[in-house]
Amino acid sequence: MVSQIETKTLYEQDFCLWAETMANFLKNRQLDQLDYENLIEEIEDMSGSQKDALESNLEVLLVHLLKWKYQPNKISNSWRRSIFEHRKRIFKAFRKSPSLKRHFEQVLDEVYDDARKSASVETRLPLKNFPESNPFTKEEILNEVYPSDLIPG
Repeated sequence: MVSQIETKTLYEQDFCLWAETMANFLKNRQLDQLDYENLIEEIEDMSGSQKDALESNLEVLLVHLLKWKYQPNKISNSWRRSIFEHRKRIFKAFRKSPSLKRHFEQVLDEVYDDARKSASVETRLPLKNFPESNPFTKEEILNEVYPSDLIPG
């Protein structure tokens, strides 16, 4: 029998073993053995991590869409690949956690503002060259064939 003190120590010393131990306690319905405090924290952190990843992928996607729109003479295959890759990651996140679609809508304006600043830094164009309000619809952001020549065929 493992004590609460031992599981808290295990959490600090070997997270992977702690997680496996908690999973075994749950499987065996040994609820009195669970390290509730750290388990709750980890579950809450998992949600935050998924949201952070979505925001990061959305920002990269928006930066490349802005560069595509406002620096068309510099369009490159790496931009195409990045747009494709980050859309793919967002779609995968939505498949795994459909509730992230709601988070996407909640943070879109905030993430756009960060993307606008990043696009200005990357392109060396003045910030005023990029609109203060997001010029892309949600459909354009998530549409696999926007910009129109992104994917051949």
